[in-house]
Amino acid sequence: MKVNKPNLRLCKTEKADLDYIISAENDDENRQYIIPWSREQHLQAMLNHDIAHLIVKNQTRIGYVILAGLLDFNQNIEFRRIVITEKGKGYGKVTVEMVKQLAFETYNAHRLWLDVKVQNKVAQAVYKKSGFIEEGTLRECLKINGKYDSLIVMSILEQEYRNDCLNYSE
Repeated sequence: MKVNKPNLRLCKTEKADLDYIISAENDDENRQYIIPWSREQHLQAMLNHDIAHLIVKNQTRIGYVILAGLLDFNQNIEFRRIVITEKGKGYGKVTVEMVKQLAFETYNAHRLWLDVKVQNKVAQAVYKKSGFIEEGTLRECLKINGKYDSLIVMSILEQEYRNDCLNYSE
């Protein structure tokens, strides 16, 4: 499915984007749903051929995305991270659609999967609306500040993506 948000695009992350990324990760609204990385971790990801580290842009940066497993023999790509700094404008929904298109049409994924914190109901709703299916819960698998968090694993298969594309074209 082609996405129609004017000028919204995914671009390879550059070193000049790192201050923006670190700031976005440490923003209170985002920090509760992700585990922030160091600048070095982001630099290593940017150099890794198995990872796509991408900035979401229109005229300015509005977020970033990390995909992992691009070289996976089983064609399972992990939608490792999405952070959108321009909230409430529909950019997250459009970015998820762009990531699906990239994973299935460019990287030839068979399965695109992610995990999302149980308390992140907004993200779960976006993923479900985008065709992701809940596979299960990793109970209390993260220890953050002395408390345990659970993750929900969700995925979409290539055939589900293709069927969704057919429904939009009819």
